Amino acid sequence: MSFKSYRDLEVWQKAMDLVVVCYQITNNFPKSEIYGLTSQLQRAAISVPANIAEGRERQYTKEFLKHLSIAYGSLAELETCIQIAERLNYLDLKQMKEVLDKTAEIGRMLNGLRTSIEKKS
Repeated sequence: MSFKSYRDLEVWQKAMDLVVVCYQITNNFPKSEIYGLTSQLQRAAISVPANIAEGRERQYTKEFLKHLSIAYGSLAELETCIQIAERLNYLDLKQMKEVLDKTAEIGRMLNGLRTSIEKKS
């Protein structure tokens, strides 16, 4: 495969930025959520760049595609957690929209990367 390091992939970089945003917003969640929604949201966020990186470092294209699919699923999980947080009034609508805009962009990028890899293989 003729891909750069996972660190050079723009989608990985944006996913890393999203992790930071998610940690920042969960700082304001109630302490009672530390083992609940806070943890779940943070783990889902971390899973996106982690799966991009792991998949990129695998030897086979099929494994990279599998990990991109897992990253996409984690992105959907993260979006769900964000919407739950808004419904519980842990986030306001503006914060939710900002995060969901970022997840939508990353989702489009993951789809584009997947399509590009599939065309090359």
